[in-house]
Amino acid sequence: MELTLRALLIKSNDAYFFYFVFWLGVMKASNTIALLTPDLRGGGVERIRLTLAKEFRSLGYDVEFVLAQARGDLLEEAKRDFPVVDLACNRMRSVPVALRRYLRTRKPAVLCSAMWPLTAIAPLAALNTGTRVVVSEHGILSAQYRSWGSTHRLGLRSSTAAGYRMAHERVGVSSGVARDMAKLSGMPVNRFRVINNPIPPSAATTPDELAKASAFWSVPKGGRIITVGTLKKVKNHELLLRAFSMMATAGTEVLLLGDGELRSELQELSNQLGVADRVIFAGFHSDPTAFYQTADLFVLSSDFEGFGNVIVESLASGTPVVSTNCPAGPAEILEDGRWGELTPVGDAPALAAAMDASLARQHDEEALRKRARDFLPSFAANHYLDAFGLL
Repeated sequence: MELTLRALLIKSNDAYFFYFVFWLGVMKASNTIALLTPDLRGGGVERIRLTLAKEFRSLGYDVEFVLAQARGDLLEEAKRDFPVVDLACNRMRSVPVALRRYLRTRKPAVLCSAMWPLTAIAPLAALNTGTRVVVSEHGILSAQYRSWGSTHRLGLRSSTAAGYRMAHERVGVSSGVARDMAKLSGMPVNRFRVINNPIPPSAATTPDELAKASAFWSVPKGGRIITVGTLKKVKNHELLLRAFSMMATAGTEVLLLGDGELRSELQELSNQLGVADRVIFAGFHSDPTAFYQTADLFVLSSDFEGFGNVIVESLASGTPVVSTNCPAGPAEILEDGRWGELTPVGDAPALAAAMDASLARQHDEEALRKRARDFLPSFAANHYLDAFGLL
């Protein structure tokens, strides 16, 4: 194709030249997978999109990010490897028009939209554009918006009912998420695919990276507990701190890797509980691998999780896991306790006991790493490509 096109361009006049350049641009776009998200803040969903983008590119597909707003901790990383389209929409109500304009101009083969309300907006914006639309949810929407009131709940149900039906394919990152999507939209659950999040194998860490992570701890190996995630209500770090204060194991510290709106509140709680000198607020780090590898136990204390990327990341480092048995991801990843401890949601004494027990027990680190390999990016990418109609 390239040789034929060059020959035509050499022999053609200016009018034909512009025609073929335009045609080539459309052909190139027809192989493009567009990944739509609100932005690229440093959360689990955004990191997953970057992981998928790299996997799609390695398989020969063009990928570009389409953002409602071009901002976030991961934006520069994305820009280094991929085109980034900024819709420049300060409000979600501006997205449909801007997104439709993008689709008519760029004509990507596939638009993969993540996170409601974009999952309801994208199918509508793409009507009659020729772009295949796949929507994916990464959280339990009914739980996430439970306290927002009846009017919001009606809007959530009606928009998912319409948007999901207009989409070509619908994806939940766990069986629990898929069931929630089906219930919200009033669609049969067999109309939804389950594609677990892709988690890369644990990266090789340099001695310098390990030293920098180790410097955060002031206790030796054997009592280091880590949690990773944004400091927000759904993660329930308050439960973790209360459980930590109840532990019987001596010589322990807990490190919170991440930042968020509740940081000062959690710092005050650690003071009230008398454990402030053993709680480390390490802030956001784009690559937590060295922190997992210097810890002895990973704990997830969430009220609900669509999947639980951080659980797989911990397993990939051979670090044992204790998690609340929250809907829906942790039990699916840990296979109902086979690969880590599960405790009731909101139960601080049970969480404390599980943390003590896990620190006292020997763990098969290679078995944990093997379980993590069930979620390699290549598996997820192939499932998505099938949903995209590109296989």
